[in-house]
Amino acid sequence: MAVIHLVEGPVGAGKSTYAAHLGMAHAAPRLILDDWMATLFRADRPETDVMVWYLERKQRCIEQIWNVAIDMVEAGSNVVLELGLIRRQDRAEFYSRVDAAGYKLEVHVLDAPRDIRRQRVRERNMAQGGTFFMVVPDEIFELASDLWQVPDEIECEERNIYFVR
Repeated sequence: MAVIHLVEGPVGAGKSTYAAHLGMAHAAPRLILDDWMATLFRADRPETDVMVWYLERKQRCIEQIWNVAIDMVEAGSNVVLELGLIRRQDRAEFYSRVDAAGYKLEVHVLDAPRDIRRQRVRERNMAQGGTFFMVVPDEIFELASDLWQVPDEIECEERNIYFVR
């Protein structure tokens, strides 16, 4: 049975780099929310009220990524998803969807100290290299970092969670 690999963690933890390695190791295509968001909506990003604008589009992208991922899994392909499910409740909703469909799921969680992540994000904003999808201003970095919820004991007991250091 094909496996859905979900890669999660706070901004700047190294998720996209890790997802690339994971994709290569499992011959799995990667579906990365930030890539979809940048490709589809970067030109429309407002200067103010970015979070309201972002959250609505994020949900639409996740729905379409799910549809594409299911097609891949049904065809027998592993898939790597990076969806920005930073809150436990968001992950729980995703887990319910996977369970209802009967698919195998492995969750890979990355993290790093906030000061290191902040520096990585600032450097990525400037270099705009291979894992760059859009500029993450300091205030958005801080907001997203404050929202990040590490999987708790219950989530770890119920799921195949691998912590990547």
